[in-house]
Amino acid sequence: MRRPAGRATLGRRRSLLRNTYQTPVLDEPDLTTGELELEERHSLRRVAGLSTELTDITEVEYRQLRLERVVLVGVWTEGNVDDAENSLTELAALAETAGSQVLEGLIQRRKQPDAATFIGRGKVDELRDVVLSTGADTVICDGELSPSQLRNLEQQTKVKVVDRTALILDIFAQHAKSKEGKAQVELAQLQYLLPRLRGWGETLSRQSGGSGRGGGAGGGVGLRGPGETKLETDRRRINTRIAKLRREIKAMRTVRETKRSRRIANGVPAVAIAGYTNAGKSSLLNRLTQAGVLVEDALFATLDPTTRRTAAEDGRVFTLSDTVGFVRHLPHQIVEAFRSTLEEVAQADLVVHVLDGAHPDPEGQVSAVREVLGEVGADRIPELLVVNKVDAADEETILRLKRTWPDAVFVSARSGTGIAELHKAIADRLPRPAVDLTVLVPYDRGDLVARVHRSGQVLQSRHLDDGTELHVRVNEQLAAELAEFRR
Repeated sequence: MRRPAGRATLGRRRSLLRNTYQTPVLDEPDLTTGELELEERHSLRRVAGLSTELTDITEVEYRQLRLERVVLVGVWTEGNVDDAENSLTELAALAETAGSQVLEGLIQRRKQPDAATFIGRGKVDELRDVVLSTGADTVICDGELSPSQLRNLEQQTKVKVVDRTALILDIFAQHAKSKEGKAQVELAQLQYLLPRLRGWGETLSRQSGGSGRGGGAGGGVGLRGPGETKLETDRRRINTRIAKLRREIKAMRTVRETKRSRRIANGVPAVAIAGYTNAGKSSLLNRLTQAGVLVEDALFATLDPTTRRTAAEDGRVFTLSDTVGFVRHLPHQIVEAFRSTLEEVAQADLVVHVLDGAHPDPEGQVSAVREVLGEVGADRIPELLVVNKVDAADEETILRLKRTWPDAVFVSARSGTGIAELHKAIADRLPRPAVDLTVLVPYDRGDLVARVHRSGQVLQSRHLDDGTELHVRVNEQLAAELAEFRR
């Protein structure tokens, strides 16, 4: 661990987390003969009802880690100490979102994580001491652990070990509401669990053999034999479930593409709101469209995308879509499972990239979001950077961000500051219709006039005896329908 001058640095990190989360560290117990072993046994006892093992593969999306008292562990491989501490602080926020109480945070400086135990092998004993002194029942590692790393750490610390990926997946499972969202989360969880079947899901299936190596529950007269091992059976069932989920998500993707193609055919531009989790995307959507989307001061509070119609000042109609939030090191299982949802961003005409101006590392947020946008092919879409929560950020930070991103729009979704400027900035960046023409539309064709106002740009309008004269810019499809009325 990063402990120059004895335990001073570790104490500094403990102090930081205690100040942030108001969680006192328990005093060291009196070390007396007999009581030490009894205290150790009690402190490591699993609390009833907190098991994270799956009981039924069909209910994987409802599984919750239900963490209680956790110790965080990170490996600092690059960047400065502030980057490492920001990453661990974010992990603490994720743990609290999952319902846990953060007791301690530890960071070790290494060139790369240890292949066997994530942290250095000599430091595992020190981690064990921290677990004992704080009374923690779970260790959360700031990274994705291999199955062997999970197993080795659990064996040596004698408590449950969870990595960052499992923590994020569990938060997604708690917050997914729609059928598509639940299917996407279940797919991501199963893809994560498949190589980690050791110790997970002992009741996923019944053994199919009899007296042989898989004998027992599935046997009977005429059916006894070698059969399958428990691991083989579970792996086969999970692969079957993954294939079924992919088919379901593909069907839902077809529905989404149909709706998207209908909007494109009607000439309605699409604007996607993307950004870091808890940056205020849903609040901004509510402020712009009165959508009534759930808003909560929590990470990944909303997962299901919401699309609403709104209009620019010149009358042009466009759609605004809220998307799932991003985070540093977003698990690749999530990106893959939510690809159909994230493609809403890739198919948009404009990406409104929302940034939390009050965050300690806004530049890091922007880099993480742009990395995920690149993975789904949305990095080629025009981007409007919006710095939210300016009412909560200090003046020095706002000035620095204005120098860094001079073209950004600074707003507060909570107070309404800058919302008018944001409306104008979005309207200025919407794609302009390509065809410029003047038409005289008869009064009995009010449907065409309405479509022009909805999907085109009306430059001039006046009412004559024969109908409505319009000077407009429209798309090619609508221009063809208006051709007979050209002047």
